[in-house]
Amino acid sequence: MAGETSLATLLHGMSPQLNDGEYVFCSIRDGHLPKDCDVIGSFREQEGLTVILGRGQAEKAGFSFDYVAAWITLNVHSALEAVGLTAAFASALGQAGISCNVIAGYYHDHLFVGQADAERAMTVLRQLAAGAE
Repeated sequence: MAGETSLATLLHGMSPQLNDGEYVFCSIRDGHLPKDCDVIGSFREQEGLTVILGRGQAEKAGFSFDYVAAWITLNVHSALEAVGLTAAFASALGQAGISCNVIAGYYHDHLFVGQADAERAMTVLRQLAAGAE
């Protein structure tokens, strides 16, 4: 099933959902994870394996982290080749002074914002969706 490419349709239908929990980004030099780690996302970088985990999982594994985030899923099936969606929500969040780390999945975009900014980010995203034409 192909994803949506129309920016107006994507913005209007993005339907942000705040997922429960606290999430952290950790870098693992040797790339070895404990068997019981439930990784939300990962990316291999020159410096090591970056993983996104629930805060409790990271603490249990003894991983260090600096940033505690909330996870927001945009519940619209965006095509990987869609143009402008990331720029639109990143600009809106940036204008509100909210940092955002984005992971594009096959079906949805996932935003990680500071835990303290979660509700404010949801308000900004809902306003952006409501204003889309």
